[in-house]
Amino acid sequence: MSPTQTPDQTASKPAAATRHDWSTAEIEALLELPLMELLWQAQAVHREANPGYRVQLASLLSVKTGGCEEDCAYCPQSMHHSSDVGGREDLALQVEPVLERARAAKEAGAHRFCMGWAWREIRDGAPFDAMLAMVRGVRSLGLEACVTAGMLSDGQAQQLAEAGLTSYNHNLDTSPEHYDQIITTRTYAERLETLQRVRRAGISMCCGGIIGMGESLSDRASLLQVLASLEPHPESVPINALVAVEGTPLEEQPPIDALELVRMVATARILMPSSRVRLSAGREQLSREAQILCLLAGADSIFYGDTLLTTSNPAAAADRELLAAAGVTPWQG
Repeated sequence: MSPTQTPDQTASKPAAATRHDWSTAEIEALLELPLMELLWQAQAVHREANPGYRVQLASLLSVKTGGCEEDCAYCPQSMHHSSDVGGREDLALQVEPVLERARAAKEAGAHRFCMGWAWREIRDGAPFDAMLAMVRGVRSLGLEACVTAGMLSDGQAQQLAEAGLTSYNHNLDTSPEHYDQIITTRTYAERLETLQRVRRAGISMCCGGIIGMGESLSDRASLLQVLASLEPHPESVPINALVAVEGTPLEEQPPIDALELVRMVATARILMPSSRVRLSAGREQLSREAQILCLLAGADSIFYGDTLLTTSNPAAAADRELLAAAGVTPWQG
């Protein structure tokens, strides 16, 4: 394993030449390429990095739902919005029901089990003790374990690493320039500091963003530039399309053109050859053909199951049919 790889990455992936010095102008030029040319370039990178077209299946469970102190304009879990789903803590201290869901996800074919807490930051005490127990339990099932729970301290990151956490998700969401139009309760610098803490603890990084929130093409390029400048690159890069939820400030945003998502996936693949590019929120709005085009463009992971935190997702059976139609093999590790 090279110094820049972690267990999150496929062992067979080659040590492809990678760059960390992409300029925003270069990335914007990629995003503006004729679609066929962009796909051609992404394919060349993807075929080398992912021989056999293996796709990782990840399942996501909301452990603590709603009542979040952050004001993210896209999120129905914010206490600042009328869409807030209510601050339920029904699973936050209950380890075994979460592990039952993890077992079911594994039986359905998932390789990674992701758990979300609608918190501004991880809270010490019983909730954190339960989180650690969940991570240990998920790992004992032979699944990768991922947590998303806001900001964390160095000590908390170290304890999560010791519990066996595979990956910590903390998205940048959008570009530094557009960020204050989306979130005001946490700075971009704080997000980057959280990522540094995750890295220092030796946990792999899951970090991406959302398109369709009123950003410009240069904002999309800027987001990708920040991600591609991280060294090493994030092991996992979720590419999300906004799901406009009633009661959030972005409820009137129109759906993005599916080809814009394809362009974002393809460009992320070119910039970060060995990262997993995850086709994430917004996938239910895509046709089967658009999803297959995203796989062709370089997506090598999908969230698998009926729900993504609080928004719907294609059913597992539909996903199995999709992968079979595409001739894609689920990644088994």
